[in-house]
Parts: sequence; C-alpha cells; structure tokens
Amino acid sequence: MSTTRQPRPGDLGPEPDAAEASSAPSGVRVRTLALSGASGVVPLSRDFTRQALHDWGWLPASAADRRAAAEDVLLVVSELVTNACLHAEGPERLRVTCTAKVLRLEVTDRGAGQPAPRTPHRAGRPGGHGMFIVQRLCLDWGVTRTPGTTGKTVWAELAAPPM
Repeated sequence: MSTTRQPRPGDLGPEPDAAEASSAPSGVRVRTLALSGASGVVPLSRDFTRQALHDWGWLPASAADRRAAAEDVLLVVSELVTNACLHAEGPERLRVTCTAKVLRLEVTDRGAGQPAPRTPHRAGRPGGHGMFIVQRLCLDWGVTRTPGTTGKTVWAELAAPPM
C-alpha cells in the first residue's frame, strides 16, 4: 500500500466544489460532510457514512459479505477521522465517493504530518493500530496535498461488494 501515490488518470480525483453531486460523472455517487468545529466528529462521521451506505443499497446487507464490507467502511471512517483528531488538529471534511467497483473515503485536515502504520506492528501494544487497520482493509490509501496550502487529505479505497 502506498502513502504517497499521486492520483492516476481515472482516479476519483481531488475535492470538487459544492456542486459536486450534480457535476459528478454518471454512476459516481458523492457525499460530503463538513466537520470543522463540530463536536463528536467520529460518531457523526460514522452515522453520515452509514446513511450514505443505506441510500446506496449497501445496507441493510442481505448477505454476510455485504455486511462485512459495510462494517469495514465504517471502521476505516472511524480510524481516519480519529487520526485527524489525534494527530492533525482535527478533521475539516469527510468525503465519501462510490462507484460500481470502489468506495473512496477522504478526510481533509489541517495537519502537516504524514500518517503511516507503526512498524513493527505489535498487536498487544495499546494504540497505534489505526493506519495498520486501514492498510489491511483497503485496496489502497494515501495522502494528497495541495501546494501552497496547509493540511492534507488522507484517502482510502475499499472494494464495493458484489451487487
């Protein structure tokens, strides 16, 4: 898994403007939640994402693999938002984008740091498991920075369950 891979042509791409839902390519579903200044951002983000998954037909899950896929998405959202709270001056925005094959989570924050799984990973040690979990559950993940601005967007992509 990479932490610095630049977006490739055809990737879901950088943050669009407020009209993203209406301007998204056909078949791409997008939801954005402003988190700057909000309290309880981790459960708020999970609830927001759970509602998107429900609206997009992932939930209620009719089979165990679909239920597991939805739970993985919610766990990754929790980890990314928690990391922004703990290590990056708090999250500013959560963006959830879904195509037929990939669900992409993006958490934008004000931090300058670079997230990375702790190495070596020690399962018995408290804390420090967030990016290891993200790395294990996701197809890919990384960081996007906009030159000349502070902060970053940490993104993670998960496979969409079979319909």
